[in-house]
Amino acid sequence: MLETIVDIEKAGAILKLLGDKTRLTMMKILDSQSCCVCEFVEIFEMSQPSISQHLRKLRDIRLVQEERKGQWIFYHINKEHEYYPLVQRILELLPDQRAKLKELEAKGTRITCK
Repeated sequence: MLETIVDIEKAGAILKLLGDKTRLTMMKILDSQSCCVCEFVEIFEMSQPSISQHLRKLRDIRLVQEERKGQWIFYHINKEHEYYPLVQRILELLPDQRAKLKELEAKGTRITCK
């Protein structure tokens, strides 16, 4: 159970963002490990600008953070976010998405940006 009561407006904004299947899947993947844009491009078979736009929306509300490693940027969930407990409860109900990353590994494209 959530420890604190969440603001309806803020919760609504978060749920609206997570209402997109791509962003919701990204969050589920990022809940277990960080990824770079190039990996999401492969997973979702979408353009880099489209993937970056999805990540930007999540980053703008600080649910996702980025970390630069050389010329590459890796994304991870901000587990310190005040509404992470709400997001975590949602993510717990979703099917595991690690198979998507294993498919990338099998194809040799898991970390194409390193």
